[in-house]
Amino acid sequence: MESFEEHYASMCDAIKKHLPGADMALIDRAVDYANQKHKVQKRKDGSPYIIHPLAVAQIVAEMGLDCDAILGALLHDCIEDTDASHEDIEKIFGPTVAELVEGVTKLTRANFSSSEQAQMENLRKMFMAMSKDIRVVLIKIADRLHNMRTMQYQTPEKQIQKCRETMDVYAPLAHRLGMQKIKWELEDTALRYLAPMEYNEIMSYLQAHKEKDEAFMRTIQDKITQRLTSVGIHNTTYGRIKHVYSIYRKMLAQGKTIDELYDIYAFRVIVDTIPDCYNVLGHVHDLFSLVPGRFKDYISTPKPNMYQSLHTTVIGSQGIPFEVQIRTWQMHETAEYGIAAHWKYKQGTGTGTEKDFEWVRRLLESQQDSDAEEFVQSMKIDMFDDEVFVYTPKGRIVSLPAGSTPIDFAYAIHSGVGNSMIGAKVNNRIANIDTTLKNGDIVEVLTSKSAKGPSRDWLTICKSNQARTKIKQWFKKEKREENIVHGRASFESEMKRVGLPLTAATDPELEAQLLKKLSFDTWDDMFAAIGYGGFTAQKAVSRIQGELNRVAKLHQAEKAAEELAEAKPAEPAKQPSAPKRVKSEQGIIVEGLDNCLVKFSKCCTPVPGDDIIGFITRGYGVSIHKRDCTNVPRELALAPEPERWVHVYWEDDADKEFKATLYIEAQNRHTLLADITTQLASMHVMIHAINAREPQDGHTVMTLTVGVNSVEHLKEVITRLSRIQGVTKIERSGV
Repeated sequence: MESFEEHYASMCDAIKKHLPGADMALIDRAVDYANQKHKVQKRKDGSPYIIHPLAVAQIVAEMGLDCDAILGALLHDCIEDTDASHEDIEKIFGPTVAELVEGVTKLTRANFSSSEQAQMENLRKMFMAMSKDIRVVLIKIADRLHNMRTMQYQTPEKQIQKCRETMDVYAPLAHRLGMQKIKWELEDTALRYLAPMEYNEIMSYLQAHKEKDEAFMRTIQDKITQRLTSVGIHNTTYGRIKHVYSIYRKMLAQGKTIDELYDIYAFRVIVDTIPDCYNVLGHVHDLFSLVPGRFKDYISTPKPNMYQSLHTTVIGSQGIPFEVQIRTWQMHETAEYGIAAHWKYKQGTGTGTEKDFEWVRRLLESQQDSDAEEFVQSMKIDMFDDEVFVYTPKGRIVSLPAGSTPIDFAYAIHSGVGNSMIGAKVNNRIANIDTTLKNGDIVEVLTSKSAKGPSRDWLTICKSNQARTKIKQWFKKEKREENIVHGRASFESEMKRVGLPLTAATDPELEAQLLKKLSFDTWDDMFAAIGYGGFTAQKAVSRIQGELNRVAKLHQAEKAAEELAEAKPAEPAKQPSAPKRVKSEQGIIVEGLDNCLVKFSKCCTPVPGDDIIGFITRGYGVSIHKRDCTNVPRELALAPEPERWVHVYWEDDADKEFKATLYIEAQNRHTLLADITTQLASMHVMIHAINAREPQDGHTVMTLTVGVNSVEHLKEVITRLSRIQGVTKIERSGV
């Protein structure tokens, strides 16, 4: 564990290297302020909390950002976690720093793992922050990066949550901003916790083949360096193994094991000028055999995230393919830190261009007429998918999501062009509007003033969220009454198909509740949305059906609770003489209740054989707990609402599978995980989740969720696993 002094020195070194003119006195003042505000707080590893802001500030400094951004990084948790206010920070450090801290605080409060509606809103906040001041998001990415570096100190549940969030939001965002170095680290670290078995397999393989790989890369590196030096091209050349997540994706995509992959090597050649880049390309193709179709020129056609390089895949004398990336030093800086390398603030003005954030504005516009699920999905397409680059007849480059059509191209030019489109030419030939565009295509949109506007079919043809949004906007504006009629018909047809009467959805007592569930103010608003394609009848009916089922079961549970309260307000007996036994889908009998909603509490995860009791919840049916669960009062008669505690029993013939979570401590070794999974497979025990981490050298801590059918079955599983070499402790979790 590094000390405050070590982290402070590392931060100062980074600032002096990347921002030599920084006001160190002001930075020290921010360090003292943050240290004072966080003095009673500790990190999960027990270190002083100030270590985290120092580490984030160091990452921000390494990005090449300005002094205000570094100050914002040092203070980024003050408003969120201490009594510091926006006004306090503004008074001491100025309005710009205060706005940065406030912006990061708002993003910190966002929960990207919650419902689709909340996720959409939180992503929208992120993009708004980006459009106002990109430094807010860059600080937040730095914050997430340091948190990922210390993820081993989090609980397994928090590890999974944060890593999924990182994969869904932060790693793709880093990619979109061109921050490849940070993106790789985020992905690799997240993979370690999300797929520990695969991660360890790849790492073990790379470690075992380290000497062989290094020898191969030295050979190739020396060959390239010698050739370029001999012709007078000043260069820096080095090889690397592609990062772990990249290898993992290749294994999945190709259905191969790591030892079956060959294209895991990448070489980078950095030179002084663009002409040198193309000269190097010629020499590389002269030295090695070119793999056809694997050359990409991102210098003449940069990626939307400003990435520039020449990429080519070649095969060496050993028959092993590898990629060579050729770029200038300026391109290299951009590739490492993306937009941060270009966004230098001087006296409140940045060097970033309007074009750099055009995609942010498009995303903000697109969310206005999308439901949550659609927006999140479309956002991932527009923001994270691979791009295709096409040209206008005048030579302007247009970037579109891979798989785009002339419709997407038309709306990327202007909504008026798309709305008046009657056809298209691709490479000077008439093409269908559903033609998939390829890199380098020249696209011309054919328009007419008499065009009647887009067709509803276009919504299923176009790929980009931008095009889909503008088409929906046209239908929404031009044909609301028609949309209502069309949408109502689709809705009624779907209700009939699933066997729901229309009166079920129009019940006055439930109307407001159902509309809230659907996120509409009136039924006509919903019909109009279905009509113009902003919502689907299937989705509407599915949500209505789910809500009606929930309400019905809630009423049943509430009624039963009232009846039980009148009949016996005291603690339930251990074994009543003749309980009413009604089979349930969950393998549980609830005394006095027919076919009610039952869920197993996560606090104690009961399995058949456990002594159990039920609690009638408000809105979620009967929650099943172990009798000795910490959440079950010892004296039920003295508990609040004792009438809600009910007798429950396991079915006598229950043969269903129930999940149980085990906590395992063991001495780490290469085949530990394999031995555990093999043992479970021999017992025909299903593994539902597994997570492992290394809290200290030579040891591993693992949580394992398995399927069992009884307490006896679970005990047998524990006994078998405890015999595995190296296992020092195993116990049931959630007790």
